[in-house]
Amino acid sequence: MGPQEHHTAIGDTLSAVQDSVVAGAAHGAGHGDGFDFNELLHHAEDGRVLELPGFHVELPELPPLVIGDLVIDVSMTKHVVFLLVAAFLLLGIGVAAARSAKKSLVPKGLRNLMEVIIVFVRDEIAVANMGVAGMRYLPYLLTTFFLILFMNLFGLMPYGATSTSNLSVTAGLAVIAFVMIQLAAIRAQGLGHYLAHLTGGTPLWLWPIMIPIEIIGLFTKPFALCMRLFANMTGGHIVILALLGFIFLAKSFVVAPVSILFVVGIYFLELLVAFIQAYIFTMLTALFMGLGMAPGEHAEEGH
Repeated sequence: MGPQEHHTAIGDTLSAVQDSVVAGAAHGAGHGDGFDFNELLHHAEDGRVLELPGFHVELPELPPLVIGDLVIDVSMTKHVVFLLVAAFLLLGIGVAAARSAKKSLVPKGLRNLMEVIIVFVRDEIAVANMGVAGMRYLPYLLTTFFLILFMNLFGLMPYGATSTSNLSVTAGLAVIAFVMIQLAAIRAQGLGHYLAHLTGGTPLWLWPIMIPIEIIGLFTKPFALCMRLFANMTGGHIVILALLGFIFLAKSFVVAPVSILFVVGIYFLELLVAFIQAYIFTMLTALFMGLGMAPGEHAEEGH
């Protein structure tokens, strides 16, 4: 089933907002008669049409990936496009900053900005949560932070799309975080000690209860990361679209300045949220990785 026929979680949420707004207008003076809220909502949904200034680009449809009875649609969508753009942008900026470091020891321009963020992630996220042992995981944490940040910011640009408002994207990031959390714990504790902690130190007769609880606990952490990023990046866009929709529903110049004023305020708030959510996802991932490491390692390698 392709994106034209399959609505993602954001599409369902936006449809609920549409029904709420339209229902409210129907109980009012009837100013919204004839207005189709989908004209605004489709800008926040995923699809195979990439909107550019003056024209639209139809993204290619690729053959589905078939694994037994499972059919996976791997066609390009606009969320995938902006995910790839964010990845290549991160790669380009990283290479440019590295080359600049070879030419001069004094950081300037883009390299100076990158170093400020890198030092912050190193000292306030990696080392603060995992001790000096967290330095080996710094490349992963930096990649996670910058990739999420770029995807968040692309959604605030004209003709852009927020890849992190797609549940599949945030789920993919959460799966990678889950793997890194378990690898960090196994590397620090050893496989035997890692498996032993699933029993919670309880007597043998309590293992049938404790082991399933501990296993569920392993998955609740990345699940919370996935849902938190998805919900926060989706919520702001829904509010902006709802405020803009009131202009068309009311069909009045009196409502327009008020709605636009609130939209501008929410937009600046979304800029702040873009940075905060990138920080929170990265920080919580480092925190969960640190919790899985042996306490003795923190005592020896910490401050």
